[in-house]
Amino acid sequence: MSAVIKIKDEYFDDSFILVALHSTLEDYAIAYGLNRALKAKFKRNREDFDLSENRSFPYYDWEDELNYRYWVLISNHSSKKELVANNDLFQYETTYSTPRLIPELKEVDYFLKIEDEDDTMDDDDIIKTLLGIPKIMAAYQVEVNKLKSRNNLIF
Repeated sequence: MSAVIKIKDEYFDDSFILVALHSTLEDYAIAYGLNRALKAKFKRNREDFDLSENRSFPYYDWEDELNYRYWVLISNHSSKKELVANNDLFQYETTYSTPRLIPELKEVDYFLKIEDEDDTMDDDDIIKTLLGIPKIMAAYQVEVNKLKSRNNLIF
Protein backbone atom coordinates (compact mmCIF):
# COMPACT_ATOMS: atom_id res chain seq x y z
CA MET A 1 0.00 0.00 0.00
CA SER A 2 1.42 3.37 -0.94
CA ALA A 3 1.28 6.48 1.17
CA VAL A 4 -1.09 9.25 0.17
CA ILE A 5 0.16 12.79 0.56
CA LYS A 6 -2.43 15.55 0.54
CA ILE A 7 -1.47 19.13 -0.19
CA LYS A 8 -3.67 21.78 1.31
CA ASP A 9 -4.72 24.70 -0.86
CA GLU A 10 -2.96 27.16 1.42
CA TYR A 11 0.38 25.68 0.35
CA PHE A 12 -0.42 25.82 -3.36
CA ASP A 13 1.58 28.55 -5.06
CA ASP A 14 -0.36 29.79 -8.08
CA SER A 15 2.06 32.53 -9.08
CA PHE A 16 2.42 31.19 -12.58
CA ILE A 17 0.69 31.50 -15.92
CA LEU A 18 -0.85 28.40 -17.46
CA VAL A 19 -1.43 28.38 -21.21
CA ALA A 20 -3.43 25.61 -22.88
CA LEU A 21 -2.27 24.47 -26.31
CA HIS A 22 -4.29 22.55 -28.90
CA SER A 23 -2.17 20.83 -31.52
CA THR A 24 -1.82 17.58 -33.42
CA LEU A 25 1.97 17.78 -33.22
CA GLU A 26 4.10 15.46 -31.10
CA ASP A 27 5.69 16.90 -27.97
CA TYR A 28 9.17 17.17 -29.49
CA ALA A 29 7.77 19.13 -32.46
CA ILE A 30 5.97 21.55 -30.14
CA ALA A 31 9.21 22.04 -28.18
CA TYR A 32 11.09 22.68 -31.44
CA GLY A 33 8.46 25.24 -32.49
CA LEU A 34 8.66 26.96 -29.11
CA ASN A 35 12.44 27.10 -29.32
CA ARG A 36 12.27 28.77 -32.72
CA ALA A 37 9.39 31.17 -31.99
CA LEU A 38 10.38 32.22 -28.47
CA LYS A 39 14.14 31.87 -28.98
CA ALA A 40 13.99 29.44 -26.10
CA LYS A 41 16.02 26.39 -25.13
CA PHE A 42 13.45 23.79 -24.12
CA LYS A 43 15.01 20.42 -23.38
CA ARG A 44 13.33 17.10 -22.68
CA ASN A 45 13.63 16.12 -19.05
CA ARG A 46 15.23 12.71 -18.57
CA GLU A 47 12.40 11.50 -16.36
CA ASP A 48 8.69 11.89 -16.95
CA PHE A 49 6.43 13.55 -14.40
CA ASP A 50 4.83 10.58 -12.61
CA LEU A 51 1.52 11.11 -10.84
CA SER A 52 0.90 7.42 -10.23
CA GLU A 53 1.85 4.00 -11.56
CA ASN A 54 0.01 4.40 -14.88
CA ARG A 55 0.09 8.18 -15.15
CA SER A 56 3.35 9.49 -16.55
CA PHE A 57 3.64 12.75 -18.49
CA PRO A 58 6.62 13.77 -20.64
CA TYR A 59 7.77 17.33 -20.20
CA TYR A 60 10.30 19.85 -21.44
CA ASP A 61 11.68 22.70 -19.38
CA TRP A 62 13.77 25.81 -19.81
CA GLU A 63 15.15 28.19 -17.23
CA ASP A 64 15.24 31.69 -18.68
CA GLU A 65 17.95 33.20 -16.47
CA LEU A 66 17.88 36.51 -18.32
CA ASN A 67 14.22 37.23 -17.46
CA TYR A 68 14.04 35.14 -14.25
CA ARG A 69 11.40 32.79 -15.63
CA TYR A 70 10.98 29.04 -15.55
CA TRP A 71 9.05 27.48 -18.44
CA VAL A 72 7.59 23.97 -18.59
CA LEU A 73 5.88 22.34 -21.57
CA ILE A 74 3.96 19.28 -20.44
CA SER A 75 1.63 16.93 -22.24
CA ASN A 76 -1.92 16.59 -20.95
CA HIS A 77 -2.00 12.97 -22.18
CA SER A 78 -0.18 10.24 -20.33
CA SER A 79 2.56 8.38 -22.13
CA LYS A 80 1.38 5.17 -20.43
CA LYS A 81 -1.99 3.67 -21.14
CA GLU A 82 -3.88 1.86 -18.43
CA LEU A 83 -5.81 -1.33 -19.00
CA VAL A 84 -9.49 -0.97 -18.17
CA ALA A 85 -11.36 -4.02 -16.92
CA ASN A 86 -14.89 -4.30 -18.25
CA ASN A 87 -17.73 -6.28 -16.73
CA ASP A 88 -20.11 -5.95 -19.63
CA LEU A 89 -20.65 -7.32 -23.10
CA PHE A 90 -17.02 -6.60 -24.08
CA GLN A 91 -15.35 -7.95 -20.95
CA TYR A 92 -12.90 -10.10 -22.93
CA GLU A 93 -11.81 -7.24 -25.20
CA THR A 94 -8.72 -5.22 -24.34
CA THR A 95 -9.62 -1.63 -23.59
CA TYR A 96 -7.20 1.16 -22.72
CA SER A 97 -7.74 4.60 -21.32
CA THR A 98 -5.47 7.60 -21.63
CA PRO A 99 -5.15 9.36 -18.29
CA ARG A 100 -4.98 13.17 -18.30
CA LEU A 101 -2.89 15.56 -16.23
CA ILE A 102 -5.86 17.92 -15.90
CA PRO A 103 -8.95 15.73 -16.43
CA GLU A 104 -11.42 18.62 -16.55
CA LEU A 105 -9.60 19.99 -19.62
CA LYS A 106 -9.39 16.72 -21.54
CA GLU A 107 -9.54 18.45 -24.95
CA VAL A 108 -6.25 20.29 -24.27
CA ASP A 109 -3.17 18.59 -25.72
CA TYR A 110 -0.35 20.48 -23.94
CA PHE A 111 0.15 22.99 -21.17
CA LEU A 112 2.78 25.68 -20.99
CA LYS A 113 3.47 26.65 -17.37
CA ILE A 114 5.42 29.88 -16.94
CA GLU A 115 6.73 30.90 -13.52
CA ASP A 116 7.69 34.57 -13.51
CA GLU A 117 9.49 35.96 -10.46
CA ASP A 118 9.15 39.61 -11.50
CA ASP A 119 5.53 39.29 -12.69
CA THR A 120 6.37 41.48 -15.69
CA MET A 121 5.32 39.12 -18.47
CA ASP A 122 2.85 40.18 -21.15
CA ASP A 123 0.49 37.23 -21.59
CA ASP A 124 -1.04 38.52 -24.82
CA ASP A 125 2.33 38.74 -26.60
CA ILE A 126 3.19 35.18 -25.65
CA ILE A 127 -0.17 33.85 -26.84
CA LYS A 128 0.17 35.74 -30.15
CA THR A 129 3.62 34.22 -30.61
CA LEU A 130 2.29 30.74 -29.82
CA LEU A 131 -0.53 31.11 -32.33
CA GLY A 132 2.09 31.97 -34.97
CA ILE A 133 3.62 28.49 -34.66
CA PRO A 134 2.37 26.23 -37.47
CA LYS A 135 -0.09 23.52 -36.41
CA ILE A 136 -0.93 25.12 -33.06
CA MET A 137 -4.66 25.52 -33.52
CA ALA A 138 -5.46 27.31 -30.26
CA ALA A 139 -3.61 28.85 -27.32
CA TYR A 140 -5.26 30.55 -24.37
CA GLN A 141 -4.63 31.25 -20.73
CA VAL A 142 -6.28 28.99 -18.15
CA GLU A 143 -7.47 30.27 -14.79
CA VAL A 144 -5.63 27.99 -12.37
CA ASN A 145 -7.86 28.83 -9.40
CA LYS A 146 -10.89 27.28 -11.13
CA LEU A 147 -9.21 23.91 -11.74
CA LYS A 148 -10.16 21.03 -9.46
CA SER A 149 -6.95 19.16 -10.16
CA ARG A 150 -4.58 22.13 -9.89
CA ASN A 151 -2.40 20.19 -7.45
CA ASN A 152 -1.28 18.08 -10.42
CA LEU A 153 0.63 21.15 -11.61
CA ILE A 154 3.09 21.02 -8.73
CA PHE A 155 6.35 19.73 -10.19
